[in-house]
Amino acid sequence: MDPFAHAWEHLSVRREGAVAEVALSRPAARNALNTALMEELTAFARSVRRRSDLTAVILTGADSYFSAGADLASQGERSRPTLLETREAVMAGPDMCEAWEAIEAVTLVAIEGFCIGGGCALAVACDFRIMGEGSYLRLPEVPLGINMSWRSLPRITALVGPARAKRFVMFGEATDAATCLAWGFCDEVAVAGGALAAARAWAARLAALPPLPVRMTKEAVNAAVAGGAHAATFMDRDQYLLTSRSADFREGVAAFFEKRPGRFQGD
Repeated sequence: MDPFAHAWEHLSVRREGAVAEVALSRPAARNALNTALMEELTAFARSVRRRSDLTAVILTGADSYFSAGADLASQGERSRPTLLETREAVMAGPDMCEAWEAIEAVTLVAIEGFCIGGGCALAVACDFRIMGEGSYLRLPEVPLGINMSWRSLPRITALVGPARAKRFVMFGEATDAATCLAWGFCDEVAVAGGALAAARAWAARLAALPPLPVRMTKEAVNAAVAGGAHAATFMDRDQYLLTSRSADFREGVAAFFEKRPGRFQGD
């Protein structure tokens, strides 16, 4: 499959020289990651994984938002009759993040507005993040009563360290672009609306470098920080299956929609 000629349903794809650009395009759902969008993102990443004619791949969203996170409504519609089949279905998110992490070209994410939940997990699976002023990252999972999965905790910890990773994940608070830059979540803060232009400037700098040592550096650094990642996360989908069936998760969702503090019992 030629990823630049393919008719994607939820992606807008273009290429200029050695730089590919992929924009999430599901505006009616604010780029929420349903199964179809995740499968397209995974397919695109796998199709360009070893493309030697690409030096950089830029991933972006809309002008005022990157992604509203995992589309819980669509996941509910795709219910599975057995726990085994459900366990397989929830790998769509981790598989997508792994596919983007495995791209040999350098990956950059341009973020405007909000980047929430699964969108944040996807962003930290890439090499660099450029955020526009006014944008923010947030993981709402733990306050809602479920664990943060998609094998993202080691990636978050490698970027910001253990204490900040715990703070970011546990409290589920919006972390603005300036804080993300100070913590190491992002690599540049551009003027509002300028994240994509800044990412293109990074891509141009990368295209001017010798490609072999750039790819070798990426592979070596990723290997250095991912040594214990599988051991730390191989059970996170089962933790999700447990927590998503808990009374606390039902209470967390109800409290969110009713705009009140949750009353959690550990059950």
